[in-house]
Amino acid sequence: MTLPFDTGEVRLYKSRTQACAMAVARDPGERRPMAVSIQPRGGAPVRDIGRFTRYAGPVTVGAISRCVYVKGSVGAGSVDSGWILC
Repeated sequence: MTLPFDTGEVRLYKSRTQACAMAVARDPGERRPMAVSIQPRGGAPVRDIGRFTRYAGPVTVGAISRCVYVKGSVGAGSVDSGWILC
């Protein structure tokens, strides 16, 4: 699943037991602030935050039969999924 926004996109992958997310820059190259987080319902979020050239993450959580909440940003652009993959 892909969640697009102005400066990039968050790519979300889910298997039977895990969910994984990464924030990918639309125009890779210069270092800029990027962040991605994924949280299973009832669990703690896992984050990757820093100054990267291409992407932040991947971050992975256990998600057997649980919704996940994903946030991602690249520079000034960001996306917030709400609870998905329920």
